[in-house]
Amino acid sequence: QVQLVESGGGLVQPGGSLRLSCAASESIFSIYAMGWYRQAPGKQRELVAIISSSGSTNYADSVEGRFTISRGNAKNPVYLQMSSLKPEDTSVYYCNVRIPIAEYWGQGTQVTVSS
Repeated sequence: QVQLVESGGGLVQPGGSLRLSCAASESIFSIYAMGWYRQAPGKQRELVAIISSSGSTNYADSVEGRFTISRGNAKNPVYLQMSSLKPEDTSVYYCNVRIPIAEYWGQGTQVTVSS
């Protein structure tokens, strides 16, 4: 079973930037979509950004223009560059990787935006 581990979260001031990474326990092939989701306390998990194998992207309205999702390689499949962070971006961020026969989730990394 492939395991994903997110990294790069932490405490940042409003207006700051962070780059999240997603590392896989083994190389993942035949990826057709990768994404980042987030879940704040008391709220449902929501899509932040998604990228297909062809490179097409889709972002939540709340992060459009501030966040950039990008593809990596088979061991580090997806990244999320976050800029102009706002307190409302505070959440646990999860990476997600989909192949035809499975879907993998990481355990999450905390992002806290506060002065």
